[in-house]
Amino acid sequence: MRSLKVERVPRENARARSTRKPSRPVREAGASRGRRESLGDGVIARAKAAIGRFLRHPLLWMSLATLVFAVFAVLFVSGAIGRAIHNVRHSMDQMVAEAGFGISEIHLAGNSRVPPETILAALGMQPGGSIFAADLPASRARILMLDWIASADVVRRYPDAITVNVVEKRPFALWQSPDGIAVVERSGKVITTRDVETFSRLPKLVGAGAPEAASDMVEAVMAHRAVDSRIAAYEYVSQRRWNLILNNGVVVQLPENGWRKELDALEHLIVDDSILERDVTEIDLRSPSQYFFVLRGGEKKDVQRGKET
Repeated sequence: MRSLKVERVPRENARARSTRKPSRPVREAGASRGRRESLGDGVIARAKAAIGRFLRHPLLWMSLATLVFAVFAVLFVSGAIGRAIHNVRHSMDQMVAEAGFGISEIHLAGNSRVPPETILAALGMQPGGSIFAADLPASRARILMLDWIASADVVRRYPDAITVNVVEKRPFALWQSPDGIAVVERSGKVITTRDVETFSRLPKLVGAGAPEAASDMVEAVMAHRAVDSRIAAYEYVSQRRWNLILNNGVVVQLPENGWRKELDALEHLIVDDSILERDVTEIDLRSPSQYFFVLRGGEKKDVQRGKET
């Protein structure tokens, strides 16, 4: 018999096989990144949810608004905000002035009664200040508040000058007002109650409403030389008619209507009849048919018109 040789395959050690660690599965990079992204999405979602819950509570909004308002109020009351704004403006003005736009000249024209220093004080501009920061409307308003100023213009002249042109009011008469003697315009508006002695040659008005009504009367009297040279004052009676007070104390009573014609009659009495050379204290021209005279002794005398003696 032929014998066959069979090679024996060695068996693996069971213990070694049991102790061998299984190979670790390889993780894919995409899976790890996906887990991190899902974690970030969760944090964002939770943050959004928290914000949403906050926004759904109006009391929290009100509390936050109240807190912000309180902070600003404290800053405003303490002057911190104002000081900060002022400092910023001041710094900007200095920069502008150093660049050649600082006020170096102020030209003033039109004033004769108001001193220049008074107008400059009302203008309120300091040399070296920024010409752009000059508040022209406010300066003009302050100048117009001066007694004698009727109108004013304040203009920038670049790069560094301010021009001020004023028109002064024209005095028309002196009025014995409830507050004392005042200088008034032709329109009747009061100009000032100061330094009125400078205007002693102006017509003198007495009575309520006299300044507004005096223009026509004064002009008419000025056209009668004999009357005008003897006028001491104009008295407005009951805001209806005029009395002329002459410089010798004689009172001439004019009618409410037709007083222009009576001025002609008074001129005739003074020039042709020398009425003021007589012993009269009052001349009543209100009657259309006769004159009435009051003598110094109190005696009254009437004369038919056209029969003057």
